[in-house]
Amino acid sequence: MRIGKRICFGIIFLLFFNITNLNAYIVEYKEQYYRLYHLHLVQNPGDTLENIVWLERALQADFANPLYALTKIENEVQWEKYRYLFMMHLNLKMVEQYIFLGNKWNKRNAYFFNAPWKEQNLESLKIAETCYQTALHYWKEAVEWAEKARDRRFRFINLEQVQYWQEEVVRIERKTLNYERVLTRELNLLQAVRERFEAMDEKTY
Repeated sequence: MRIGKRICFGIIFLLFFNITNLNAYIVEYKEQYYRLYHLHLVQNPGDTLENIVWLERALQADFANPLYALTKIENEVQWEKYRYLFMMHLNLKMVEQYIFLGNKWNKRNAYFFNAPWKEQNLESLKIAETCYQTALHYWKEAVEWAEKARDRRFRFINLEQVQYWQEEVVRIERKTLNYERVLTRELNLLQAVRERFEAMDEKTY
């Protein structure tokens, strides 16, 4: 898993090592990196990789002063809940981006006429599997942060401008948001397709 994650990060770094040459202003806090993350109508691999870079750096960066939080913060308890929610949300976005990336390499079927490209298809499946396994890692992180955000101390604290993040906590708790189930299904289907490719004789066609 760690090796696969390093491979993904290596690819991302090689493709986007110049991505932070921003002349307008210095980017150093979570909130700033998160604002650079954006969704596209059509999610191309390059767009997904760019988003992963921003989100990963957001995860590693410090929080800005509470004055510059993405919601109004008035006391230390609100500030604590906000940090837990933000970390959960960032990890969820990483899950989504790695699923997008994995889907670009995943092969849903092993057609007989793909036999001459058996090895290329197997390599593609390997990349997709690494993406899904990495997504699973971030899902587990998201669940842990959601648990912290559900602490009884925060029960009556509502952060209006990040209400959607609070709803994500509820969805995780009720299992209406369950990426582990989705990813387990995708990994099982991927393995079945891999086995069909491995059984092919590429010289037959």
